[in-house]
Amino acid sequence: MSEKKARPHVLLSCAMSIDGYIDDATGRRLLLSNDEDFDRVDAERAKADAILVGASTIRKDNPRLLVRSSERQAARIKVGRTSSPTKVTLTASGDLDPESKFFISGDGEKLVYCPTSVLEKARTALHGNPTAVVVDAGEALDLDGMLVDLANRGIDRLMVEGGQTVHTEFLTAGLVDEIHLVVAPFFVGDSQAPRFVADGHFAWTSDNRMRLVDVQQIQEVALLQYLATGQSN
Repeated sequence: MSEKKARPHVLLSCAMSIDGYIDDATGRRLLLSNDEDFDRVDAERAKADAILVGASTIRKDNPRLLVRSSERQAARIKVGRTSSPTKVTLTASGDLDPESKFFISGDGEKLVYCPTSVLEKARTALHGNPTAVVVDAGEALDLDGMLVDLANRGIDRLMVEGGQTVHTEFLTAGLVDEIHLVVAPFFVGDSQAPRFVADGHFAWTSDNRMRLVDVQQIQEVALLQYLATGQSN
């Protein structure tokens, strides 16, 4: 990957319960938001150049990660963009299903960043998909290097949509510029379910705080918007 020192603006978007869970442990999809907020998220997707989720989220939720609104799709196409942002995923294992919606839906590129050790495994899994590009992210899957590579591919705004491991990796590395955090009005209360983040040494602490810039009520959920301040990266 290129050595150019630049990276996209990173927006981390997440919905969680009051007690900080982003899902439950039932295997069914847990709805943490509502139609009005889903439309807000769709508008954010339409502004992004790329959307990133972890490979485990693809395996569990099978998301399409497309802009839903036909008007927003048309507006992107009018200015020479693809109808939906470039899709990006990270995989430590190379376990990828080429038939997942992430890879078979949408007209943009699907970028897969993985450690050198599983590069050939990932490429073999996606062989035959002309829109899938597997990128060597180094032995330890270097997030800084990945962001530089995305910038060199023309990605100026990256929307990160999780899950827990990806949230934790970006936030402990100090690689987030803003957070849109939706809080649902209920509890999950199950330690087997995934939380917003796992344990870690985060870039933002009581001595280095994010700045709350907006609070909105969207029907029964609350949207908190934070900007990063004081990052060392």
